[in-house]
Amino acid sequence: MALRTERQKGAHLLRRFGLGASEAELDYYLEGGFDNAIERLLNYEDVAEPYDYDLIDMMALDMRGLVPQIASAWWTLKLITTRRPLQEKMTLFWHNHFATSAEKVSDGTLMHNQIELLRSKATSDFHTILEGISKDPAMLYWLDNQYNVKGKPNENFAREVMELFTLGEGQGYTEQDVKEGARAFTGWTVAGGRPVADLPPRGGVFAFREPLHDEGEKTFLGRTGSLTGDDVIDILCQRPRCSDFLVHKMWEWFVFPNPSDALVGRFSESFRKSGMSVKTLLGEIMRSEEFYSPQAERSVYKNPVDFVIPTLRQLGLGPILADRIKEDADFNPRRMGPLVAGNLAMKQMGMQLLYPPDVSGWPRGQKWVSSATMVARIGWADKLFGVSAGPGLTEFSPYQIFQKDPSPHGIVTKLVSVFDAPIAPAKIGELVSAAATTSNGRLTQDNANKTADAVARLIFASPEFQFS
Repeated sequence: MALRTERQKGAHLLRRFGLGASEAELDYYLEGGFDNAIERLLNYEDVAEPYDYDLIDMMALDMRGLVPQIASAWWTLKLITTRRPLQEKMTLFWHNHFATSAEKVSDGTLMHNQIELLRSKATSDFHTILEGISKDPAMLYWLDNQYNVKGKPNENFAREVMELFTLGEGQGYTEQDVKEGARAFTGWTVAGGRPVADLPPRGGVFAFREPLHDEGEKTFLGRTGSLTGDDVIDILCQRPRCSDFLVHKMWEWFVFPNPSDALVGRFSESFRKSGMSVKTLLGEIMRSEEFYSPQAERSVYKNPVDFVIPTLRQLGLGPILADRIKEDADFNPRRMGPLVAGNLAMKQMGMQLLYPPDVSGWPRGQKWVSSATMVARIGWADKLFGVSAGPGLTEFSPYQIFQKDPSPHGIVTKLVSVFDAPIAPAKIGELVSAAATTSNGRLTQDNANKTADAVARLIFASPEFQFS
């Protein structure tokens, strides 16, 4: 059955294109009607963030520079506190699409700058995004383009820009195109900063070394001339296959798996006509009938970010952390329990930000759910409500949110609503029983956290909750 009410559609919209559907956010976005919710989500530039500090400005950097783990923690903080959820969701999409890992790019400043680039261009046109990432120092170092020089081309970047970023593996290009593309990208490198052995230059910037560039004639995807890296980017973005590839990937990320060729073709044609405007494409998907169809509802497996971050936001931790960061002269993750706990939980579930497993990004779909990751997903309730050892939210008590109806049934009803959980009516009795047993039938300040934890564990363990 298709989603029918504006509230149902709004929750679905925020689960997929936002960072979860908290009760407060749903009220905010639906004020003025559903069409207004889409406009508010898309036009996030008009929304002020709760703080405007830059991580680099806040850090007192030591001789090691900025470590990637701090950059990752900073991004987790942004995810929890942002008032622009689509911007962060798209930043995550592009981080997975242009997967770069701090396992190799060990300079946190380079990794932080790459995420800032993706954030700033999140819904721009794809040509602008591709050009930016192709000249990004972290990306160039990640794919060894500093070794790509005239007379000795390195093919890593040229191969991945076609295989992973624009066309898809083996789709419409040959090994000769890889070789010619590599020649076009010769001389694109990283400069500045302080080089340390084979480590990336700290704080390096893009540089074009003209003496290292192969100016000879090249033939790439049927185009011949003294082609440069910019020419290759232009050629790739003009290929219909590029828009097909991107639409297919975005559709599977945001809507449902395995879209038909006809469906992809319809949106791809419109995407090309818009100049490959990502914002235009997202808007068309958000307004499409297919997005609200039964095939789309609760059909995408939650990745760890979509599992952890919404629960923190739904409990109202975002404003608390935003106020805390405004009070601090320096960014100190250790002072922020929700941040530390969330970062660790996502890592345990298989998704540590800035550390994708390889150049193709993280796995998708059912691969997110295994016996090991389910233990971490269920155990996330213990951290949320501070009943586990290790970093947790011990300063947070859910007691106040149950005051309207502190009965076992009221506790369950509230948590199901807060967590936007699709629990079937037949299963509610099991949750009520857990609340009654843990609270001994009477909610108090002392047992509120354990009672919420007992119910949340059952919610987080349910098959239905694994889908957004």
